[in-house]
Amino acid sequence: MSLPWIRRTYRVPARRGGRVRYTGCGRNELGTIRSASGGHLNIQLDGWKFALPFHPTWALEYLDQGAFQ
Repeated sequence: MSLPWIRRTYRVPARRGGRVRYTGCGRNELGTIRSASGGHLNIQLDGWKFALPFHPTWALEYLDQGAFQ
């Protein structure tokens, strides 16, 4: 599945390079959307060398670009 499919299906503003905050499992980490695969977003958390799959609606907060300027 592609990023446009994820945006339409889950009604989220997911875009390549977009910033997110992951709050699942008692964590609070920032990351960057790198791609999509199989209906999941591949997100590289800050400080990690690789991306991990995340469900687009579970424990993710989509951040606007102004938050990091």
